[in-house]
Amino acid sequence: MNYPLETQRTSRGEGGSFGAPYERSGLAEKAYLVLRDRILKGQLPLGASLSRRTLAAELGMSLLPVSEALQRLENDGLVESRPRVGTRVCNPGPAEIRERYEVREALESQAARLFAERAGVREKLEIMRMAENMDAMFNRCTATDDHDPEFLYAVHSYHSELHLRIAEGANCRALRNAIDRNQVLIFNWLYDVAARRPALPPTFHRELATAIANGTPDEADRAMRHHIKYGLDSVVRSLESVTRDMRRVR
Repeated sequence: MNYPLETQRTSRGEGGSFGAPYERSGLAEKAYLVLRDRILKGQLPLGASLSRRTLAAELGMSLLPVSEALQRLENDGLVESRPRVGTRVCNPGPAEIRERYEVREALESQAARLFAERAGVREKLEIMRMAENMDAMFNRCTATDDHDPEFLYAVHSYHSELHLRIAEGANCRALRNAIDRNQVLIFNWLYDVAARRPALPPTFHRELATAIANGTPDEADRAMRHHIKYGLDSVVRSLESVTRDMRRVR
């Protein structure tokens, strides 16, 4: 299985005066990927405090690459820093969560419309195959109550890959980049893990794939909007409950 969201960009110095900066860059990239994975797996939950010194000791590196990694995560919107609070995993309110879903709906519904108009036979068959696999993975989670972090990570990684394939099949690079740049799939992943989203219908992704592969652009648009909005209210309520519990602990 491919993990497009885990692509690592490494750069190592080959000696000379450039070795140290390249090495530091590699450590910052490593710290970024490790912390990002912990957040997306739920090992660092919403609102979790992030101490640079503690993380540097755990990762066996200095404060500088850890600080660079946290800054990058903050730029991604996964981490936030506030006066008298410090650095922590983002802890969004209901309004912010809904706004992020609205952005996702706008971008991905347009991707679905363009996919229905422009995708070729091979791309449509690939989306149907991936949707079948996706449903099988989600159904396994439901049937076995499988909460293994590594398996759930694979499920959400594959889910993001499916939606990126739809965006790529729309044949609009600017739209695909906007979906990537706005982190809409990452935030969907983060909120689903944090909220432990309720079970999905058994053919949830197959129905979406059928609509965008065989339907009109309007049908594809409606199917994607329904897909994105499904269960949103329960996700928001669950995350509000998580936030209230955290405040009680404090």
